[in-house]
Amino acid sequence: MVIQMDVLSAIQKRREITAYKEMSISEEDLSKLKTVLYQAPTGNNLPSREFILITNKPLLAQLSKTTPYMRWLEQAAAGVVIIGHEELSKYWLQDASIAGGYLWLAATSLGLGAAWGAVYHAEDQQESAQRESYVQDLLDIPKKYRVVAILGMGYPANDPPPKKMYAEDVVFHLNGYSAR
Repeated sequence: MVIQMDVLSAIQKRREITAYKEMSISEEDLSKLKTVLYQAPTGNNLPSREFILITNKPLLAQLSKTTPYMRWLEQAAAGVVIIGHEELSKYWLQDASIAGGYLWLAATSLGLGAAWGAVYHAEDQQESAQRESYVQDLLDIPKKYRVVAILGMGYPANDPPPKKMYAEDVVFHLNGYSAR
């Protein structure tokens, strides 16, 4: 299936998709997604984020147990575990997050749906440690890496309606916070 759209269209179409058709993603599209991840920017051009591509359905089912909120991952055709190397760069979390955003938009541009499964939990260190350890143990990830997220992808089971957005003036300011 070849659906390619420009970045602005992908941004507007992107939704959190948690129900997928039973259809695998072509090797060609997986290769494109890998290229997007590889080329995502990093602070100081350091390889502070790495990726584990998962296409094994039983492994996706195991990863879906990382948190109670990721059961949808069982239905995904593929997943990407995004890990950060905090000893390599102080920008590891930003770099990993940017790569995840790029992946999500690229997946959308290819006609795929995606969802973000948060693993790293900045506000609850105990919860984060539990989630990260589960994924590290399952995938043999060295403890020096932080597990940021798992993105699940697949062909959407349905086409969700456009997002209902809040007014732009809620989030935009001009030349300072109070100026609107």
